[in-house]
Amino acid sequence: MNKTREMILMAVLASLGSILGLFEAMIPLPFIAPGLRLGLSNIIVLVSLITFGFKKGLAVSLLKSILLMLMSGNVSSFIYSFSGALLSGIAMIIALKFGENFFSIIGISIIGSSFHNIAQVAVSSIILGNIMMFSYLPILLIIGIFTGFFVGISSIYILKTLKSKINLSMEDWVL
Repeated sequence: MNKTREMILMAVLASLGSILGLFEAMIPLPFIAPGLRLGLSNIIVLVSLITFGFKKGLAVSLLKSILLMLMSGNVSSFIYSFSGALLSGIAMIIALKFGENFFSIIGISIIGSSFHNIAQVAVSSIILGNIMMFSYLPILLIIGIFTGFFVGISSIYILKTLKSKINLSMEDWVL
């Protein structure tokens, strides 16, 4: 894939991620834990990591978080979003590199979801100065298994579409 095409695809993915993030913020969820979301924009992060690798996937994630902050006006959401994306991105890349024969895309997504939750709880604990924020972690990790599964399934369909519709070959993937 040439550099221009790659940059355009990265920008499109970051834009889609921020739009999904805005849409997701409008979905009312029952109060189970503060900040609980479905993780729709994480579909784009996983697709970016698989398609471009860690550095460019992280760049897409950072751009998505910045765009979401600018569109929503919520600076604190950027702190939570990017810290979760950074730790989950690192965890998913490690799983991709060292567990490629062991983890499916769905498994990698569940790992990412878990580490995203861990990072966000850690950041909220630091910001609020309250270690009790970690009491939300068990329920978030359980819910994260289901949302990670959904994100993984959705990512598989998007990757198949990218492969067929825009001639993104498997050789271009960083797997």
